[in-house]
Amino acid sequence: MGFRLPGIKPSSISSGQQSSCKVMEVPRGYLAVYVGEKTKRFLIPVSFLNESLFQELLNQAEEEFGYCHPMGGLTIPCKEDMFLDIASRLNRL
Repeated sequence: MGFRLPGIKPSSISSGQQSSCKVMEVPRGYLAVYVGEKTKRFLIPVSFLNESLFQELLNQAEEEFGYCHPMGGLTIPCKEDMFLDIASRLNRL
């Protein structure tokens, strides 16, 4: 049984998949990030970028990857469950 967080949208792209440009599109007001060992793609609201909890994740990403992200997009170096927990906290703000 799954659950839905209104602020983030899991995407259908994973690290090994090739897809058309149409699937890769990101809606206005969202940012694509890759999270977890399987580098699952999520779409997050850009408003998360101003939040201190998310800025900590961005600092970790900068320390680990610098400005060279292996997926071509922003890769967050944390486990998926931790990311979902942070995202759910940010949705409550």
